[in-house]
Amino acid sequence: MKMKKVLSLLLTGALTVSMGTSVFASTEDQIAAAQAQKQEAQAGLAQAQANISSLESKKQELESYMAELDAQYNELTNTISQLSVEAAEKEEELKKVQTELERAKKKAENQYEAMKLRIVYMYENGGSSMLETLLSSESLADFLNQADNISRISEYDRNMLKQYEATRENIQVQEKKVEEESSSINSLLSEKSAKQQEVQSLVATTGDSINSYISQISASQEEASILMAQVDSADSSIATLMEQAEQERAAAEAAEQAAAEQEAASQESEEPEYDPETDTTDSESSSTSSDVTVEEVAPEEDTEQDAGNTEAEPETPSDTEGSSGSAGSGQGTYLGNFMLTAYCNCAQCCGTAGNATASGVMPSTGHTVAMAGVPFGTQLLINGTVYTVEDLGTPYGHVDIYFGSHEEALSFGLQYADVYQLN
Repeated sequence: MKMKKVLSLLLTGALTVSMGTSVFASTEDQIAAAQAQKQEAQAGLAQAQANISSLESKKQELESYMAELDAQYNELTNTISQLSVEAAEKEEELKKVQTELERAKKKAENQYEAMKLRIVYMYENGGSSMLETLLSSESLADFLNQADNISRISEYDRNMLKQYEATRENIQVQEKKVEEESSSINSLLSEKSAKQQEVQSLVATTGDSINSYISQISASQEEASILMAQVDSADSSIATLMEQAEQERAAAEAAEQAAAEQEAASQESEEPEYDPETDTTDSESSSTSSDVTVEEVAPEEDTEQDAGNTEAEPETPSDTEGSSGSAGSGQGTYLGNFMLTAYCNCAQCCGTAGNATASGVMPSTGHTVAMAGVPFGTQLLINGTVYTVEDLGTPYGHVDIYFGSHEEALSFGLQYADVYQLN
């Protein structure tokens, strides 16, 4: 009956430990899944931040280009305004030149008509006039004077004709020059106006591109906010699951220890029953004595069992003391099998980058760890490396090890190790 009870206790303890282990393993799987989700969200967040940086750079380039276009547009506007004034002035000058040309033409025509009449008259009446002049002259000198007058009149007409031709040619040259200048100004004005329209079109296109980048930046920022919220949620879930895992681990260890104690107690209670002397006495009593004799022998068995238990009990403290002494010697004081995680000094792990620890010193790789429940400066031996508690953020039994980069912290993941206190 007692053997059945012992087997039942052992089976119960084994089931308890196995259930605790399976639940703990399930929690570790959940932690690993949460860390994978966090890493995925962090990768997406890094990509979103890179996209925002690229879009901001492109936006700044377009804004600089927009400023240059605005300067060109203003310069073209001033140039067009000045050319418009010059074109109006050339138009007025051209009108004046054309008016002078018309006056010169009219005057030349009058001179030409008068000269033509004199020439016709001279040719038609030239012979009789010269004979009459000779006959009517009082002397040769008078005749020469009259002939000289006629020659001067002809020379005057020739000079007037030359002046007319020169004036007309000068006015035509001036008119052509003004027309060319006016045409050049109008051509330049047209060119500048076309350039202004082109710049205005570029300004509009650039403005649309800037607005598009602004929209993309806003969308990327919203995506980054969502991913940041996912990272924060994953951190919260990981912390909760780690605490749950620690509780489950402690419960499993407690159940395992209770099962071991029950097993030890059952074995101690069963040892007298298998004593050869007791078995002989029981067999002899059962074969030679009556029922009353059996009842008298039973108390003797209990007495012997009590004596056996009394002799066995002092051995347990001695074994415990021996195990504690071995754990505390050489490697310091054994604290237990603790949960190990990793962090770095970046904004994703600490909220802001480059912060000092809670103890006021800057963290260093291979030296700084975070754990509550012990004073700052406590030295812990973990996997052959001596660390110093300089930061907070995790409960007692959960050691957070500092690494120099976020990638190293992520690759470390979640581990468990025996922890010893050296001071």
